[in-house]
Amino acid sequence: MKQIQIGLLMETSGVKFGTSGARGLVEAMTDEICYSYTTAFLQHLEQHGELARGSAVAIAGDLRPSTGRIIAACAAAIADQGYQLINCGRIASPAIACYGLQRGIPSLMVTGSHIPDDRNGIKFNKACGEILKEDEQGIRIQQITIPADKFTAGGELATPYPLPAVQQDASRHYLQRYLDFFPANCLTGKRIGLYEHSSVLRDAMYEVLVSLGAAVTRLGRTDAFTQVDTEAIRPEDIRLARQWAREHDFDCIVSADGDGDRPLISDKQGNWLRGDVAGILCARYFGAHTIATPVSSNSAVEKSGYFSRVIRTRIGSPYVIAAMNQALAAGADPVVGYEANGGFLTGSDIQWENHTLKALPTRDAVIVILGVILLARQKNRTIADLLKQLPQRFTASDRIKDFPAELSRSRLAWLYPDDFELARSRVQGLFGAHFGDVADIDSTDGLRVTFDSGDVLHLRPSGNAPELRCYNEAGSPQQVEAMQKTCMTILGDWKTG
Repeated sequence: MKQIQIGLLMETSGVKFGTSGARGLVEAMTDEICYSYTTAFLQHLEQHGELARGSAVAIAGDLRPSTGRIIAACAAAIADQGYQLINCGRIASPAIACYGLQRGIPSLMVTGSHIPDDRNGIKFNKACGEILKEDEQGIRIQQITIPADKFTAGGELATPYPLPAVQQDASRHYLQRYLDFFPANCLTGKRIGLYEHSSVLRDAMYEVLVSLGAAVTRLGRTDAFTQVDTEAIRPEDIRLARQWAREHDFDCIVSADGDGDRPLISDKQGNWLRGDVAGILCARYFGAHTIATPVSSNSAVEKSGYFSRVIRTRIGSPYVIAAMNQALAAGADPVVGYEANGGFLTGSDIQWENHTLKALPTRDAVIVILGVILLARQKNRTIADLLKQLPQRFTASDRIKDFPAELSRSRLAWLYPDDFELARSRVQGLFGAHFGDVADIDSTDGLRVTFDSGDVLHLRPSGNAPELRCYNEAGSPQQVEAMQKTCMTILGDWKTG
């Protein structure tokens, strides 16, 4: 038998927990590592009385090339630990999480979300929802035992694991979630372009929109994996949306990232909304009172006055979920959350007439798309009109690739030492000539700098890839784009300097 300490394995393999699940290079995510992490997850649940031997565990995945192999390795671990495996096939992250919540069982989603297809990952869900940071620590401290002959010297399963047939229950349940809540004709008269690319949500999204009465044109479907990052939209996706808007009379164009938990929605002209702005509109449509959202989200959420309370968190859905849970425990209702990437979480059930949309405390794209479109219909406005009614705060984000996390942390640690006045001086020296005097520095997650002008610069290492992310906020589209361009130049020099 072979004993493995998971924390040590994470350090030596490079496959670590990021902002959402374990992520790493495909070549590093060997069958043995994926099997080990899954075993540790199940063992953690057992130790806390959240899973009994013989129970069911569900698994699903996205459409990237490495996903099938990783699903098989995780499935082998589930079967070897004595659990009933439910193979839900290729469905969206919120769909598998929703199914697990409905059945009261754990689930796994094999996905790298929006990151390039040379990487992948595993999201772990307990019966009550996503694992939180304390669960990550619980998994990390596990020591597991596996048969010595289970894997080859290269880390492959010695005997391939044959997956059971795909069950459609999870896919149907997710679809029905929205069809049971919204009136069948609520999108009648809406013309919608659906940018499908390689999102695992594409077919379910089409069914939802058509079933609710929309006329949908399917666009840009591909078999090759496409990296669509809703926080750093590719120039080609910006061009495509505007081109499709010119060619068709759409009310909007919609899409999602690879695993379907981050939305994209455009106005009539094909201009993509920022995810945190879409989150504000969605929360308004559903009548939320309390909002949990990371520090990187647009400050229009506070300035709008739409909500009773806004709770700012670190970046990552586990932090948003923890904040929602705390608000619910204090008696707040309804409570929702969203991230700058647009992923929307519901901490409370949502009521409409005699219909209930059950809480889904994990990122979802469909709810945002429906919420924004229906808010525009409810207010008899276009999506562009809704944006004009918001406080005029504009955001932009980008990233410096191939910027190792260790380098990002050391650079930020130099910028923000324990001495606040020294930190102010260093930030002022690097950025002040371009953006003015520093008014405040927030180190909740990375480094968020507010200048006297009200403009904002936020730097943080990515939790999913070796990238340094840069977020900006300003009072006009021109100013925020100029800020972004300047920051990327400075950070590019910072990387090599």
